[in-house]
Amino acid sequence: MRQFIADWSGRIALVGAIVLMLAGAAGADSAKPTRDEVEALTLKAATLIESRGIEAAREVFNQAGEFRFGEIYVNVIDLTGTWLAYPPRPAGVGQNVINLKDPDGRFMVKDILKVATESGQGWVSYRWLNPVSNRIEPKNSFVKRVPGKDLVAYIGIYE
Repeated sequence: MRQFIADWSGRIALVGAIVLMLAGAAGADSAKPTRDEVEALTLKAATLIESRGIEAAREVFNQAGEFRFGEIYVNVIDLTGTWLAYPPRPAGVGQNVINLKDPDGRFMVKDILKVATESGQGWVSYRWLNPVSNRIEPKNSFVKRVPGKDLVAYIGIYE
């Protein structure tokens, strides 16, 4: 009987350790990234577009994983303001959003393109729909012009 209890105690401890490990991993995935992490991920996304092309990159960006998790996703537009990747609504690809305004009336796409064309990269602030909370919230996006292409990748974090 003691052996039976010891075996079950060991199994319960193992199951508890696995549950804690999985909960920790899930918590790490759902943690809000920092501005530095968003910047690094945007630069990595631009490199992926540069090396593999927008079609292959878009497939990666639309899948859950490194480039799409929680409120994080990669947007890609061309210099005319046409969406080439928009994971929250892939049907929006091909739509020109150059005159899109945030709820405060800011021409956010024009602001994004200005930073990309004048500086190559940088931060842009506006308000946008958070796909996790389903509320309009302040958002800061890191913008990166893809080297050698008329494309801009950007990823934002909500405040």
